Amino acid sequence: MDRELNEEELQELYAWIDKIPLSRPKRHITRDFSDGVMAAELVKYYFPRLVDLHSYIPANSTQQKLTNWSHLNRKVFSKLNFHVPEGTVKKIVLSTAGVIEPVLSTLREKIDKKLQQTTENILDLEYYDTKNQEKPHAEVRQTEAKLRARLAGEEMRKDEMSRLKKGTQQITAQLYSDMDPTIRLILQEKEQAVMALQETVEILQMKVNRLEHLVHLKDMRIEDLMRHLETYKAKGSPRM
Repeated sequence: MDRELNEEELQELYAWIDKIPLSRPKRHITRDFSDGVMAAELVKYYFPRLVDLHSYIPANSTQQKLTNWSHLNRKVFSKLNFHVPEGTVKKIVLSTAGVIEPVLSTLREKIDKKLQQTTENILDLEYYDTKNQEKPHAEVRQTEAKLRARLAGEEMRKDEMSRLKKGTQQITAQLYSDMDPTIRLILQEKEQAVMALQETVEILQMKVNRLEHLVHLKDMRIEDLMRHLETYKAKGSPRM
């Protein structure tokens, strides 16, 4: 959390923050997050039930900022297996340059890990008949297996993209070695911007796919319960 982020990591972090609808526009990240309110909003966006935004008061006073961050550590971050040390909190509250970025980067990792665990937990749910069956429906089990395979494929594609990106950077460095330094710098900046956008698109697509998986599983569960309801209604109907 204390390490300094490189330029590429900073751009990825800023792109992640920009896609989340916050209550205030991001102007100067060191000051924007000093009171902890926007940090609470980041978690709220992904886990609405974890955060009560009324508990976090926008503030200029050091004491209220410290109170907000203390509340975040105890009530929210603890559920993500995350904690911001007291010394780091004091630096954030004082808008010390270069402190908030590593904290937000680590928070992003914890959020992504929690999202992954949530998806896996739902995929591991066993759907049982309430009375007559002790094993999950074969259809549900087959679908879960397909979804797990699809998620594994997404992770493999992500790793492959990372390897391709590293290879491209090496080739690019060789091609640019004889160029004018000014032109080379401009081209490298453009390529980095394009790669950052591509990574953002990939991350969003993975999250969309996972949400689609969750919706599909919920639909199947609803259909399953409806079948049970119809069965019980039929059993409970008086015979003529």
